[in-house]
Amino acid sequence: MGEPVNTVVPDVLQDLLRDELRVVLCGTAAGTTSAAARAYYAHQQNKFWKVLHATGLTPEQLQPHQFRDLLQYRIGLTDLVKAEAGMDRSVLPKLTAEDRNRLRQSIMNFRPGFLAFTSKTAGQKYFGGKRDLGEQAERIGDTRIWILPSTSGAANGSWRPEVWYRFAEEVRGSAGRRKVGVVPANAGTHSQRPR
Repeated sequence: MGEPVNTVVPDVLQDLLRDELRVVLCGTAAGTTSAAARAYYAHQQNKFWKVLHATGLTPEQLQPHQFRDLLQYRIGLTDLVKAEAGMDRSVLPKLTAEDRNRLRQSIMNFRPGFLAFTSKTAGQKYFGGKRDLGEQAERIGDTRIWILPSTSGAANGSWRPEVWYRFAEEVRGSAGRRKVGVVPANAGTHSQRPR
């Protein structure tokens, strides 16, 4: 018998990363709908694209197939687990040390202002234990780390949009200190910030 062959499993969704990003948003793994659509946060009940617009992180509400357009707003996308798809509430893809190191290395290479996990599950998986929502004490280099509430429709019971608004305010404040352009909150929309 021959030696076992190591096969490289392709990423379910390719990273959307480059230099000079304000934010990298990181999920646990592509959901099954997103994997099928080959687009981030593609399930129709997912609030991801709505909250990006409502908080002013994007000036318009993009659709999942427009995910590459986030780069023009200096927002990148990735997932902890790249080679498998699954939902946080179901059997989660297994996070390996290699997955964690891949993310850390990507953040060290691209040096965004913020890394934000788009669910408590993703943040807790990365850190290896229980964590609260909001900004974390740890950093990767100069990159600030946040854990945001999941935008998945399956997580509606724990939806806390105020954490997303607080995060967007920090991003805008940080960008102001770096003297780069930002999108004003609620630009081009009549939605109100939740109280």
